[in-house]
Amino acid sequence: MSATRALRDIGSRADLDVLLRRFYGAAFADPLIGPFFTEVAGTDLEVHLPRIADFWERALLRGAEYRRDAFAPHAALHSARPLTAAHFGRWTQLWRATVDGLHEGPLAERAKAQGERIALSMLRRLAGRDAPTGAPEGQGGFVPLAALRLRSAA
Repeated sequence: MSATRALRDIGSRADLDVLLRRFYGAAFADPLIGPFFTEVAGTDLEVHLPRIADFWERALLRGAEYRRDAFAPHAALHSARPLTAAHFGRWTQLWRATVDGLHEGPLAERAKAQGERIALSMLRRLAGRDAPTGAPEGQGGFVPLAALRLRSAA
């Protein structure tokens, strides 16, 4: 918990919208995974956010309808430029840090655990069941940095 303010759990679509906007701001700017969003996929954040918010609202709040194939866009990215354990590890680091910086509670913990499960599942589907999910220390791999926190500027 923050020393200056108590963090509350994820509780609404509005919470998810703030969380996702903060996360994708960091992900787009990240030197390792940002190019997948900006150069390879050419992601329009304003189009992507409602779709991904539907996904997370369904996963966490059981509210929205999400009937898309979440794997297909990742498979297309992987075909254009291979996604590795380091990429999914960075995604997980940023996701956990964003959640930790904004929320705490059972749904926040579920969001972090679900994000890690999704990342591992995607990696295994893209790179094969026996794909390495880690790397030797210092070489970057699937190692979430739960202690890293993204803080709001406001």
